[in-house]
Amino acid sequence: MFKIKRGRRLIGQSIGVAVLGGGLAVAVATTGSAVTYGTPYSLPFHQAGQLPITAIGYGSHGNDCGNAANQDGWAFVVPPADPSKNVFVTLTVTFSPGGTQTITSFGPPNDAHAIVFSAPGAQLISASATVKTATGVTDATFFNLSHTCPATSSSSPPASSPPPSGSPSPSHSPHPSGSPHPSGSPSSPPPGAPTPTPEHTNLPVTG
Repeated sequence: MFKIKRGRRLIGQSIGVAVLGGGLAVAVATTGSAVTYGTPYSLPFHQAGQLPITAIGYGSHGNDCGNAANQDGWAFVVPPADPSKNVFVTLTVTFSPGGTQTITSFGPPNDAHAIVFSAPGAQLISASATVKTATGVTDATFFNLSHTCPATSSSSPPASSPPPSGSPSPSHSPHPSGSPHPSGSPSSPPPGAPTPTPEHTNLPVTG
């Protein structure tokens, strides 16, 4: 009986070690899957010769950018779109209108992809990126505009201001009052007044 019990105990210990060993093997395998990257470096834009680019005018369209209906979506990728090889560190794009955006948060689905939004119809006029490559993997040579997701509607333009009301007519200067008659000049008698009779004086003639 003792031997049987001891045998059972040894079998149980062996099973426990096997399970523990399997767990260790899994842990080692998991740890070994982590990717170590080299120093970030600048990468040219593959479509630089096509700039400026509009989302609607680009040759490859999709609907997976996550942009609103009144936004253009732009999907960039660093080949081979595999985060175990290359990932974005920064992406800087300039639109007209819209100005410059610098992106540091990437995906979906991973950091080898970058999604940017712009106003509908905006032109992409420049793009640059820094990336990093996994240790032991050959450096990337460019990053790419994979596709665009053009807006499906455009924002309503702001309401136009009502035309200015008619300017008030300039006030007219009052007509200058009639100049007064010069002092000493007789004035005409008022209507209905009797005409004065000239007076005759008979003075004696003296010699």
